[in-house]
Amino acid sequence: MRLTKQQKRELFVEDTINKMFEIAGYLVTYQDIKDRKDDWFREYTMTVEQGEEFKKWGKKYLMKELRESAKSAEREMMWFNLQWGLTYSNWEDYHKINK
Repeated sequence: MRLTKQQKRELFVEDTINKMFEIAGYLVTYQDIKDRKDDWFREYTMTVEQGEEFKKWGKKYLMKELRESAKSAEREMMWFNLQWGLTYSNWEDYHKINK
C-alpha cells in the first residue's frame, strides 16, 4: 500500500521529532509528547552543533522521502524548527567563539 502525501507528511513529523530527540541525546519519542498541550519543547535543549546535524539529516530525509528540492527541504526544516525545534543550550557561547 502506498502512502498518500498527507500520510508521508505525518510520518515526516513523527520521524523527525524522534530523530531530533535522538541527536540531542534524549530517550524521548514522538509518542511521549504527541498529546501534550504544554510547551514540551522548552524542557529539552540541544547544542548548535547537534542542531546543524539535525537540519542536515532532515534535509536529506525530505529530499529522499518526499522528493523535495534542496531549497524546499531547507525551508521546510526552518519551519519545523520554528514549530517544534529544541532551543540551543550553547547559542551565546557558540556565537562568541565563531565571530
